[in-house]
Amino acid sequence: MNEHTPSPGSVRRVTCIGAGVIGGGWVAHFLARGYRVTAWDPAPEFEAKLRRLVDAAWPALTELGLAEGASRDNLVIAATLADAVADAEFVQESAPEDLALKRDLLARIDAATPPGVVISSSTSGYGMTEMQVDCPTPQRLVVGHPFNPPYLIPLVEVVGGERTEPWAVRWASEFFEVAGKSVITMDREVPGFIANRLQEAIWREALHMVANGEATVEQIDASITEGPGLRWPLLGPCLTFHLAGGEGGMAHMLDHFGPSLKSPWTRLEAPELTTELRDAMVQGCERAADGRSIAELVADRDRAVIAVMRAVDEVRKGAK
Repeated sequence: MNEHTPSPGSVRRVTCIGAGVIGGGWVAHFLARGYRVTAWDPAPEFEAKLRRLVDAAWPALTELGLAEGASRDNLVIAATLADAVADAEFVQESAPEDLALKRDLLARIDAATPPGVVISSSTSGYGMTEMQVDCPTPQRLVVGHPFNPPYLIPLVEVVGGERTEPWAVRWASEFFEVAGKSVITMDREVPGFIANRLQEAIWREALHMVANGEATVEQIDASITEGPGLRWPLLGPCLTFHLAGGEGGMAHMLDHFGPSLKSPWTRLEAPELTTELRDAMVQGCERAADGRSIAELVADRDRAVIAVMRAVDEVRKGAK
């Protein structure tokens, strides 16, 4: 960080490099949050496609609530990468998942972006350590991993690489929060990050079941939308299992059902349920519960499930 680094709350000019589905979604999100957004993409005539994407997202963003000053007129199209980042106060890169391309592009962005400005990558699989190798000032580069569509799904996972300085990770996390995102600041790099690894586990098991004739696509989707998926929006998988232990919570659940981890219910190899892992899960659930009793969590869960069911039912009826 230096004297040129703006505070996260003072940023007004955001640059988006790459204007495909993810990059365009970022553009729409930042515009809706009241930022002036400069976009650049090497694809010819990308502007028309980008503006169509923003126009398509705008009704949903309007329903969610636009920030003061939000306007599609705040979108500026740059002729070159250098022009795009010339006055940037934050840069979000969203190029295709190609490591060589990412390395080269991030190095070029880094060389052209004003000193002290944080640069974030939308990569969904690569670690920043392997992407920042050619950057002249790698200490300011982070991963800001969004979920599609970025203008609608709030989660962004933030993590630095081995050459990233801690201030850049803190700055990016605070900026994304100011910009209306729900942020997970990761403690270390993990291939695929957190949410993608969980999604991938379900996806791979689903493919195995279809390939083996054990379940159909329709059955697999219904098993989530009519089952666990209704509970996850509020509590997530860990607190859901915390409630599965009744009044004993996660401790009882692990002590009672722990042996089933070795049952052949998935193709994934289960970790050893050590005392350390058990205690980490129990303590983590206590922190996540934040003082709420099992009964209070159950009541919160039930209200949330009912609300989700009603909302989904309304959408389904409207689609008929």
